[in-house]
Order: sequence, then C-alpha cells, then structure tokens
Amino acid sequence: MNLAPIIIFLCICLCALLLIIYYQKFKKNKSPQTNAIFTEALNSMVRGEKSRTISLLKQVVKSDSGHVQAYLQLGNIIREENPEQAAKIHQSLTVRPNLKIDLLVDIHKSLAIDYETLGLNYKAKIEAEKILSIEKRNLWALAYLIKYSENEKEWDIAANLLKQLGSITGKNNNDSLAKLEVYKGLDKLKDGHFDACKIFFLKAIKLAPDYPESYKYLGNVYAKTRDLVKAIDCWESYALIDSRNGYEIYSKIESALFDLGRYSEVENFYKRVLENDKENFQAIICLANVLEEKGERVEALSLLDNFLIGKDSDVRTDLMKLKLLIPTSTPIELMQQIDSILEKTLGSKID
Repeated sequence: MNLAPIIIFLCICLCALLLIIYYQKFKKNKSPQTNAIFTEALNSMVRGEKSRTISLLKQVVKSDSGHVQAYLQLGNIIREENPEQAAKIHQSLTVRPNLKIDLLVDIHKSLAIDYETLGLNYKAKIEAEKILSIEKRNLWALAYLIKYSENEKEWDIAANLLKQLGSITGKNNNDSLAKLEVYKGLDKLKDGHFDACKIFFLKAIKLAPDYPESYKYLGNVYAKTRDLVKAIDCWESYALIDSRNGYEIYSKIESALFDLGRYSEVENFYKRVLENDKENFQAIICLANVLEEKGERVEALSLLDNFLIGKDSDVRTDLMKLKLLIPTSTPIELMQQIDSILEKTLGSKID
C-alpha cells in the first residue's frame, strides 16, 4: 500500500493547524495594542486633531483589517475632503458578515450622509430605508426620509412618516402636518384651483389652530375671490398668532377695509394687535400713522413717547416723530431734529 499520499495530506493538515494556532496567538497578542491605538484615535478625534486621528485609524486597519469600527470612523472623518472615498469605505463595510445590528445601522447611516454630501440624495434615501428595514423605530432614518419627502414634494409620504415618528416619540406633530396641508394647498393655488386649495388650508387650521401660515394663505385666497370680509378675518388671525411677522399683511388689511368702506376700523385693528403684543413696534408705527391721518398728532406723539419709555429710540421712531412735528415746529427746530437723526444714523454705522 502506497502511504505517500496519506503522509502528504497529514503534513498539509498539520501545517494548516500550526498556521491557525500561530494566527490566533498573533491576533491575541496584537489585539490589546490595536485597541489602544483605536482608543487614542477616538481621543484625538474629540480633541479635533484630524490629521493625527486619520494616521492612527490607518494604523489600526493596517494592523487589523477586521476592525470595522476603525474603517467606519476613518470614512466619517475623511468625508469632508473626499466624500467619494468615504462612500467606498462605507460601502465595503455593508457586505461584512456577522455585523451587529447597531453597527450595521451606523454603517448605513454613514453611507447615507456620504451620498447626501455627494448630492446623490436618492441613494441616501435608499440607505435610510435600509436602516428602517433593520430598525423600524430609528428616529434618524425617519427624520431623514421626512426631509427627503418634503424636498421632493411628496406630501402624503411625508405625512405618513410624521405620524409614524409621532407614534414613537409621543410628540404632537400637528404643526408639521398642518404645514404639509398648506403645501398641498399652495400647489393647488399655483394651478388656480381656489376651491381645492381652500380645503387644504381649512384642514391645516383644523389640525393646528395656532399654525399661522394657514390663515395667511387662506386670507389670500379669499381676497382673490373678492370675499374680503373672510380675508380680513383670516389675516387678522395670522397677525395675532404671529406678531413678529404679522406686519406682512397690515397693508392688505388696510386696503381691504378701505375697499369695504370700513377704513375707520383700521385703528381698532392695530389696537387689538397691541393688546395682544404691546411691544409690537410695527403696529405702533402704523397706529401712529393712522392717528396722524386723522389729524390726531398729539395722540400719535403720546403713543410713541409712551412706547419709548425705558427704551432707546431708533431711526424709524425718530423719523415718525419728525413727521408728526413738521406742522408745529420751526425750521430751526426741524433742522435740529434732522441733525440728531443723521448723527445717530452715521454714528451707528461707524460703530
């Protein structure tokens, strides 16, 4: 019997066994050192030492090609300068076997950010969807897909994702859902479908009565269809809810009341705005103008002076006061007022 083949086979098996034992021993010996380098890389990253972090991470992956976390962080840190290379690194990690769920999620998230950086938003969306297929309650993926759907004007998809997000966080997303209804209405408004867009704006108001944009756009639609009474009501609701930006529709309300022969109600409108927000500077100026038009200059000046108690005046209030003082001031007094305004204006520019 020829024993040579058997002996050769046994020798090969023995060599393979010795190599495995040697590799395991070598890996065990270098593992603590590799982990120490990786820890130092993370510390360098925290300290903002980008170049050193990259150098340390490269040492780790050179020493241990199975160190997925090192590859992941290396891709993240080089993304700013080389997003294509970052994407290649992260893409290669997706096919690694036996990855833990949290690590796999991090890889797909990093890859999504890579694609977004490259302007490949559709590919980024696919990665976010993969995250949800792995972890259905992942908040980052849901938030990304909501943003993507809004950018693509996929309002219904965005709404469903928002509801899903709300069911997880327990947060009321009605303002965001109302915003989507407003977007739907604006799409209809662009096509001239007034009745259809009203439905969406009214639905938005029902969803979130304190979301101001719904009232503004609904008021605009009523104005286009010459239903000025309803337009004024909507615009006033907008002005009262969003006092900071309400001035955008002040002139519209004034014009609508004038067209209806109800211009005398303008004064009361501004008073209601100030009852709601006594620090509303734009409403103060507008009310002073209304009083001045009625010939009530003393009342207008008193309104401005009371508003400025404890405050520094600015150019707008100074100009309004100058306008009110013109009929009763001498040329010299007016020049003094103008010089004061110019000095204040030029001084603020120099500062």
